[in-house]
Amino acid sequence: MARNLTPSLSKGASGNGPDGAPSPEDDILIREIDEAVRQDDALNFVKKYGAAILGLVIAGLAGLGGYLWWDASRESKLETQSETIISALDLAGANDFKSASEKVAPLLADGSPAARAAARFIQAGAALEAGKDAEASKIYAAIAADAEAPQALRDLALVREVSVSFDQRKPADVIARLKPLAVPGHPLFGSAAELTAMAQLEAGNRREAGALFAAIAKDEALPETLRSRARQMAGLLGVDAIVDVTKLLKDEGVVASEGDGEGAALAE
Repeated sequence: MARNLTPSLSKGASGNGPDGAPSPEDDILIREIDEAVRQDDALNFVKKYGAAILGLVIAGLAGLGGYLWWDASRESKLETQSETIISALDLAGANDFKSASEKVAPLLADGSPAARAAARFIQAGAALEAGKDAEASKIYAAIAADAEAPQALRDLALVREVSVSFDQRKPADVIARLKPLAVPGHPLFGSAAELTAMAQLEAGNRREAGALFAAIAKDEALPETLRSRARQMAGLLGVDAIVDVTKLLKDEGVVASEGDGEGAALAE
């Protein structure tokens, strides 16, 4: 609107100078009219869209504020849950398992998935300490079945559940349940494979059991106590589970005799 009005006034003004340019008075008038038109356009724009723009701004600020509040609240809640778990672990470390179990009870209802799983582990430990193996097994089963819990905790709970209830389970059930974990490279391979090997042995599958014990014994990433136990079991089943004889002799406290060129071993 302002762009059409300004040239029209310039050409039709009575006070034009000799070169056709507007006089100073007309130039001032044109500027005032042009500014008035711009202000009028701005006023109309504000009247028409001002409320909507203001609403968007307020909504944006409210959304940002809400997110910041939610994030701070969430962080505070997670921190509180962590403190509760640490406090319960301290109680368990002092052999006060009953108080530890009671401490984490509220987390079962409103804790995060990880906090809820940790709370159940503590309660399962308290049940085991009290000699309530069946109750502990049920708690471990609940962790393993919790789809929201971290997979690592679910796998650990499964191993603990099978371990606690091993004597009450059929070998085939143990083998089937632990099959996904009894694989070299899995973080829980050692424990899962040992339980599976024992189940294979009970089922009369000596070859499968021996192979698993040998795999455990040869896995250098596993604790030496577990490897040593597996090595003995593999030997009893007629499976060679020794990779490096010299290293094994050193680990067992046996050294080669200095006077024997054949490297005879003598106990220290």
